[in-house]
Amino acid sequence: RLDRLAGHAVRYFRDFVRPAKTYRLADEREAAALRDLDAALSAHMGSTDAEALQAVVYEVGRTHFPDTSGKSKSPDGRPGVLQTWFATIYQILLGQDRGPRFGSLIALYGVAETRALIAKGLSGELV
Repeated sequence: RLDRLAGHAVRYFRDFVRPAKTYRLADEREAAALRDLDAALSAHMGSTDAEALQAVVYEVGRTHFPDTSGKSKSPDGRPGVLQTWFATIYQILLGQDRGPRFGSLIALYGVAETRALIAKGLSGELV
C-alpha cells in the first residue's frame, strides 16, 4: 500500500508540480549572496539543526538583502531581511516563488546536497 501511495505522489509531482516550476538565472547581487550562502553552509556540513541553518540563511540575507525599514525582525529578534532574499532562493534553486522554511529544507535535504543545488543554480544548470 505504501509503495502504491508513493507511486501516486511521484506521478502527481511529475504531472502537476514539475511542469509549473520556472527556474531563473541569478543576477550579480543574487549570485554573490548565493555564493556567500554556500560558503557559510560549508561550516555546517552534516548539520541537521534547522534553527542554526535558518540563522545562516538570515545572516547572509542581512548582508545582501537587509530590511532597512526596521519593520521586520528575524526569529532571533535581530534586524530582518527583505522577502526578496527568500524569493531569490526559491526562484533560482526551487523554480517557484515561495517555498518551505529554507533552514528546515537544508536540514532535511542535507547541507552537502544544498550546496550542490546552489552550485547548479549558479551555473544555470537548473534553468
